[in-house]
Amino acid sequence: MQNLIDPAILFFIFGVLAGTVKSNLEIPPAISRFLSLYLLMALGLKGGFALSQSGLTANVGISLAAAVGLAIVIPLIGYTLLRRFVSGFDAAAVAATYGSVSAVTFVTAVQFLENQDIAYGGHMAAAMALMESPAIILAVVFANSLRQKAAKGTVATANGVPAPKTSVSVGKILHESFTDGAQLLLLGAMAIGMITGDAGKAAMQPFSVDLFKGMLAFFLLDMGLMAARNLPQVKGKSPVLVAYAIAGPIVHASLALGLAFLLNLSAGDGALLMVLAASASYIAVPAVLRYALPEANPSLYFGLSLGITFPLNIVFGIPIYVAVAQGILM
Repeated sequence: MQNLIDPAILFFIFGVLAGTVKSNLEIPPAISRFLSLYLLMALGLKGGFALSQSGLTANVGISLAAAVGLAIVIPLIGYTLLRRFVSGFDAAAVAATYGSVSAVTFVTAVQFLENQDIAYGGHMAAAMALMESPAIILAVVFANSLRQKAAKGTVATANGVPAPKTSVSVGKILHESFTDGAQLLLLGAMAIGMITGDAGKAAMQPFSVDLFKGMLAFFLLDMGLMAARNLPQVKGKSPVLVAYAIAGPIVHASLALGLAFLLNLSAGDGALLMVLAASASYIAVPAVLRYALPEANPSLYFGLSLGITFPLNIVFGIPIYVAVAQGILM
């Protein structure tokens, strides 16, 4: 209930309601893009300032390695399971979407931890950045394998789109992933925060801290509108996919919790690792997949992630993951 009465969450719920009744309320795309960049910049600065105090310790390295491991295991499991029910290309796209991460879900979780006075490591922002690309790379590998089989006449094309005979370059996708503007901004802001330390923190306080809550609320309003307008895309989809969009994040969060317990991570770091594992990308990955996997159905992976998983994580998932992490990792 505390999460539900948070102003930012209430703005998200309001956005969902406004979108459901087909209101003409909308946030201009340029402003939405600015809000997204602001949140990533502020998050990177916060992480950098925290790292300037704690330093790059062994625990930091362990946490980052755990995050990368999850980013590889989750799409592998998802692809293996989903290709039994949908085409290989759709399975690869959905697995990549759920194997990657949602920056807004992570930012909301960070705000929740700060409201609850729960300590967490600034390096978890770097973990988020590292978890974005492995799933995309695996999806391209899966797709290239399917195209090679299709060229030999052993695999049917998906969604009526002929399978290209030429494979997409993993190197090109890797370059696009690591040079994406949002990704670079997050890592650059973190580096600046580490370099400037306490002096930079004091100078940026009005920008990266005082404005953060209001900017997050404004952005979540936009996300609520988008979620409501993308939910109809899920209608008529396989019940298995809908079940995956609901149960998959819970299973992924459970994997993260077990890993956090084995590695003796703090409650805050463990909670954020659970949130990252449970989240699904709806911006970066869909944008890449439209080019890398044109055979997959965009309404499928985009509708599931933004229409089902994102709202569930924002409203219910984050407080549950934090509560479980506190109970087990304290």
